[in-house]
Formats: sequence, C-alpha cells, structure tokens
Amino acid sequence: MARNMALRQKDTQAPGEWDQIDGIPHPRETTDLIGHQEAEMVLLDAFRSERFHHAWIIGGPRGIGKATLAFRFARFAFSHPERFSSAVMEAKTLAVSPQSPVSRKVASGAHPDILHLRRPLNEKTGRFRTELTVDEVRRTVSFFGSTASGGNWRVCIVDAADDMNANAANALLKILEEPPPHSVFFVLSHAPGRLLPTIRSRCRRLHLKPLETDMVSQGIGRFVPEHGLDPEDLPLVARLSGGSLRRALQLLLTGGLELARLFDRLMANLPDVDTEALHGFADFASASGSDDAWILFYDLVSEHLHARLRAEAASGGHRLVRWSEVWEKTNHAVSDADALNLDRKQVILTVFRQMAQTARM
Repeated sequence: MARNMALRQKDTQAPGEWDQIDGIPHPRETTDLIGHQEAEMVLLDAFRSERFHHAWIIGGPRGIGKATLAFRFARFAFSHPERFSSAVMEAKTLAVSPQSPVSRKVASGAHPDILHLRRPLNEKTGRFRTELTVDEVRRTVSFFGSTASGGNWRVCIVDAADDMNANAANALLKILEEPPPHSVFFVLSHAPGRLLPTIRSRCRRLHLKPLETDMVSQGIGRFVPEHGLDPEDLPLVARLSGGSLRRALQLLLTGGLELARLFDRLMANLPDVDTEALHGFADFASASGSDDAWILFYDLVSEHLHARLRAEAASGGHRLVRWSEVWEKTNHAVSDADALNLDRKQVILTVFRQMAQTARM
C-alpha cells in the first residue's frame, strides 16, 4: 500500500502553484463560491458604502474558500470600478461572468492590477520555499508604483499571511500603514490571532466558517466526476474534511484517504504496531513535498488524542495524565519539525512509539 500511495503523491515542489491539487481549478479560475454568502454580502455592502476599508484579514481554516472569495471580489471591483454606480448598488452578489474579459485575465494570471503573493520558488533548488519571503512582499513597491490600467482598482492578495517570516510581516505592515490610493489588500490567514497585532489593527476582520457537510458534498460533486466516487468513502471524507473542501478533495484525489484508512488500522491495533505498515505510513506522510500529507497526519493524530483524552476524563481513567503528556510532546515535536526542518518521519515514528507505550500501561 505504501508504494501505491507514494506513486500517487503529487509533487507539490514542481514549478507552478505549490499547493494546488492536480485537476482542480485554482481559486483565480473558480468563479463560483460555495457557501460564505454572508461574508460575500459584507464585502459587497462595504464596497458600495461611504467608508470602504483598504485592508481585510480573511480568516478561517485552510481550504474553505478564502482565496476564492478574494479573487471573486477582485473580478467584481475590476468590472465595476465606480463604487456608487447603479450596477454596484443593485448587485445581489459579487458574481462576474466567467466569459468576461476580466474573468479571463484573472483566471490566466495575466490581469495587471492584481498581485498574488505566495511562497516563491527557489530558483537554485527548483523547490518552493517554506516561507513567504520579504522579497516577495516587496514586490508591492513596483506593483503599486505603477498606474493601474484604466484607472482601475489594484488588489493585493497575501496568501497566506501565516507563511510570512518576520521580515516579510514587517514589510507588509509598512505598506499597510501608508496604503496607496484605490487599493485593496486581502490578508488571508488560517490563524489570524497569530498575526502581528499591528497588522491586525490596520485591517478589518472577516471570518469564514468551515463549510457545512452538504456544501462539501456539493463541491466534491462539482470537481470530482461522479463515476470516480465510492459512496462508502463519503462518510470518512465528511468526518476528516473538517468543513474544508480542499481537504475533502485532497483525501479523494491524492491518496489522503488511503493514509487515513491506514492510520485507523494502526490505531485499532494499539498497543501492538505493525512495523512494516507504520513505516509505509510514515514514508508517505513525511515524503518531500507532501505538506498536505504531513498536515493530515497531524490532524489525524490530534483527533485521536483528543478522543483518548475525552474518554479518560469521562471515565476517570488512570492514564489521563499520560495521554496529556503524549499530546503535549506531539505538539512540540511537530512544531519543532516545521520550525527547524527536522526529520518528519522520525517524528511520526516517535509519536506512534509514545502512543503504543501509553496504551500498554
């Protein structure tokens, strides 16, 4: 199984969009918005109000549509640059025809008035950097130093601000302090509370909630051919997606569902551990370029440990303190692996060893 999963693993380090799932449109190409109608109306009403804020933090879990909403607003603003026109005042949504010249330019990444800041490619290694760098953020200088086409709005999307290092965050803060005219910033964040307080204070907050199960199903039906779905997979996908359409698609299309099934089998056998199966799981979850698989491992083990802690607390179990220690050690190990670029496979093996030892007590 590990070999099959490895063969299906997407090489997210290849040039292009570092976190895009093969066969799934990029947010700039996605003109439909699944869910978030309330947030969409907040943006629309703000745009046609007397006081439109120049910077927004769009927060919420990974993969629920933050970037899709930001690009949707950009297409609308480019199509209707006059905020108080009758078309804007009468609009019911931010929808713009996917066949319009604006939509086509945005979808191709060729619109001159939108700047999408992402983790850049390291040209020396051919791999994407692990951070959104200060040089990437400084692209705003030349972008806003030029005149917008046709007196249009200029939109900068920071995707995601969580990836910024300290220098990049300070560079973003500097331009937010003196925003160019006719500009809008969308600072996308999976954890807005961790951003610099000075950045948060200069932005209006817009929080997106995880998608409801039926919305996740709607998105799956839109992007995944019906004949490619096994109905028996959907309950597990719904459980693991956490309201994230991206997570659901990743589970279905990039081997994540196989990873989740193997994890469940490993957990069911504790305190015994199938060494070969564990190494296959660890190889896939820690493979170079498999950030999604690594995140999924952390989500799976977090869910399992939470369940263990709840069960021990409810029953007055004697292992509550032990499982709490495993939870704390797991968090520290994953955090250190990300910050210090440590061996992810070794972290996974250590976590399983600690869980097995605790389950034997």
